[in-house]
Amino acid sequence: MPRMKHLDSNVRDYSISELAAEFAVTARTLRFYEDKGLLRPTRSGQTRVYSASDHARLRLILRGKRVGFTLDEIREMMDLETLDSGSIIHMNTSLRRFRARILALKQQRADIDLSIADLEAGCAWLDARLVDREPSEEIKRNAQAFEALALARLET
Repeated sequence: MPRMKHLDSNVRDYSISELAAEFAVTARTLRFYEDKGLLRPTRSGQTRVYSASDHARLRLILRGKRVGFTLDEIREMMDLETLDSGSIIHMNTSLRRFRARILALKQQRADIDLSIADLEAGCAWLDARLVDREPSEEIKRNAQAFEALALARLET
């Protein structure tokens, strides 16, 4: 399908295959996000047409998933843009949830950093043991000499 453009050349539309390819997801994934109300493509006949806004929303969805947000939490974050000032309770609830998630992510990061440090220490320990186990050049020369001597005696 050819690339789609608005009359305003600065605003870009995307076909389902273009958007899927750009973000390395499947068309089925995009349709799933549409079913969940996370993306809102328009239609041109049977063809889905994704806007620059859908492009930005997909970027947020995928980033949110990478850091562990559920799709409901991601939808809530995206819906915050459309809240009016009468939704103070909803905003406060979201704020508490987001702060809790930030703390959890910081703890995960600390745990990952500790795990990396432990693994690096284990690798260093193993490297040191392997170096210690490697026979010295003198031992290798003596072993070759002994092998040559043993072969010579076997031949006689």
